[in-house]
Amino acid sequence: MRLCFLVEEHYRHDGMPIEVIRQLTSWGHQVDVVRPGGSLLRMTEAVRAGTHDAWVLKTVSGGPGLTLLEAAASAGMTTVNDARSIRAVRDKALAAAIGRSRGLPLPPTYAAARPELLAEIPASEYPLVVKPADGSSGRAVYLLSSPDRLAAMLPELAREGMLIAQPYVANPGIDVKVYCVGGELYATERCSPLHPDRSVRERRVPLSAEVAAIVAQVGAVYGLDLYGVDVLLGPDGPVVVDVNDFPSFRQVPDAAARVARAVLGLARDGRASGAATLPSARPPEQHGAVGGLSLTSRPHMVQATAPVQVPVAGSESA
Repeated sequence: MRLCFLVEEHYRHDGMPIEVIRQLTSWGHQVDVVRPGGSLLRMTEAVRAGTHDAWVLKTVSGGPGLTLLEAAASAGMTTVNDARSIRAVRDKALAAAIGRSRGLPLPPTYAAARPELLAEIPASEYPLVVKPADGSSGRAVYLLSSPDRLAAMLPELAREGMLIAQPYVANPGIDVKVYCVGGELYATERCSPLHPDRSVRERRVPLSAEVAAIVAQVGAVYGLDLYGVDVLLGPDGPVVVDVNDFPSFRQVPDAAARVARAVLGLARDGRASGAATLPSARPPEQHGAVGGLSLTSRPHMVQATAPVQVPVAGSESA
C-alpha cells in the first residue's frame, strides 16, 4: 500500500509516528512523509485523487496539517482519522458541545474569546480549570481557585486565544488515559498536570466496564478510530476531560506495530470513521494485573454479553 503521513515539526523526531512509519516500510509498504509546517505547499497540486491509499495526520492543534488532510478528504481519499472528526475534537469548545448533547459525561463548559469574559462565571463554579480551546499536550492548563486568581492570570491568559473553563472535578491527582488502537482499549494512569507535586508512576491499569463503555461511546460520538480519552474518576463517577486524535499510545504494548496494523486496516476498508456503528460494552478481560479490552474487528464495537445502549443524536459523524 502507499500511504502519506503528515508530520508536523513538533513530532518530526517523535517515536509516534516515526516508529509506525518505520514499521510500515519494513513490511514493504510505501510511506511518503510530508512536513506541512516545514514545507512550501502548492495546494492546487498537493492532493491528487488515487495517489495514496490513505492519508494519516500527526499534528499539533492549530497546525497546517489538518488543512491538508481536509483537502485530501475533499478529493475522496481515506484519512486517518476522519478529517471532520479531528476538527470536532481539536476545538475543545465544539467537542464539549457535541459530547454533552450526545450523552457523554463531560463537565459543564464555558467558552470565551477574551479571558476577561470569564469573570462572568459565578463564584460558586470555582475552582475552575481554564485552558486554550485549541490546546494540546497539557499546554497552558490552569487551576484557578477564585475569581481573584482569574483576575491575576488575565495577562497570561490573553495570549492563548479562545479559552474554555470547566468546574474542577475533585480527584486524587491521577488521570486515567485510555487508548483505542486496532479495535482494543488500553488504560493507563499518570500524574495529573493540575497536580504536578504528586508522585505517580505512569503504568497500565485494569479497565472497568463503566469506563470502557464511555470510551467506546466517545469513538462513536466523534467518529474516531485511533484516539485517546482522558478520564477523571470523580465523586459522581467517570468524567471525560479531554479527547485526543492520534495520541502517543504510551504504555500500549507493541504500540508501533499495533498502530501500523490499524492504519493498514482502515486504509483497506476505505474508511476512517465508524460513527454510525453504535458500541456496546462488557467488563474487560484481564490478563494478569492489566490487559487490553478486546473489541471486534470493526472499530467502536465492543464485544458484549450485556449490551449498553449508547445515546447518539442522529447517525451522522460529528
